[in-house]
Amino acid sequence: MIKISAVIITYNEEKNIARCLASLQKVADDIVVVDSFSSDRTEELVKAAGARFVPHAFEGHIQQKNWAISQAKYPHVLSLDADEALDEELEAAILTIKENWKADGYRLNRLTNYCGKWIRHGLWYPDRKLRLWDSRKGAWGGQNPHDTFIMEKGSTIQDLPGHLLHYSIYSFEEHIAQIRKFTDISSKAAFDNGKRSSYFKLLFSPFLKFIRAYVFRLGFLDGKEGWMIARWSAHATYLKYRKLMKLQKS
Repeated sequence: MIKISAVIITYNEEKNIARCLASLQKVADDIVVVDSFSSDRTEELVKAAGARFVPHAFEGHIQQKNWAISQAKYPHVLSLDADEALDEELEAAILTIKENWKADGYRLNRLTNYCGKWIRHGLWYPDRKLRLWDSRKGAWGGQNPHDTFIMEKGSTIQDLPGHLLHYSIYSFEEHIAQIRKFTDISSKAAFDNGKRSSYFKLLFSPFLKFIRAYVFRLGFLDGKEGWMIARWSAHATYLKYRKLMKLQKS
């Protein structure tokens, strides 16, 4: 049987971290939480759960997650965010994989809870994430804050049953704050990577995002929450390109 290190990065996650760690107890042989100097009870809750707590300055989501891997005891890594947790079916699937590890990486199907409702349509579902892998065969990449684990060419990847439960947004106000924060990060990262905005992108990209989420991906079947997600996803796209345009002009 292989051993698995569960790796999590945190900052002020006292409302989520206990649930996340509890879901890992049966599958993880090592749990390490890399924290960017939280000011709430995150450290206390992590230590109470028996996980290792490692402070480290935050330099970006991708950079932090790559550094966190270096703190894992074992090369086979299960990476979760603090607001995520395994359901029982996924837990059982991972225990089976530990007995018979076949692929280089495994995708988990993420199911998001938005303001108390599980979202099963639109751009948020199915939301497959590569989160269980042999860390010697890849690294975190992408563009902050939207990181993704990139496997070496030729690596084998399989999907696991069950759900990675994502307790994403608790309130409308929290959603707006998250959009403002993430568009600040994403527009700066895009600018640094040489990407540029235009009036065409500013006007049409938000509209296309809404139509794709609400109509083509059946977001309307999630009711009021589906409407809100599609609407504010479009607004986030608009903000990203507007902020990028400001960076270009400055």
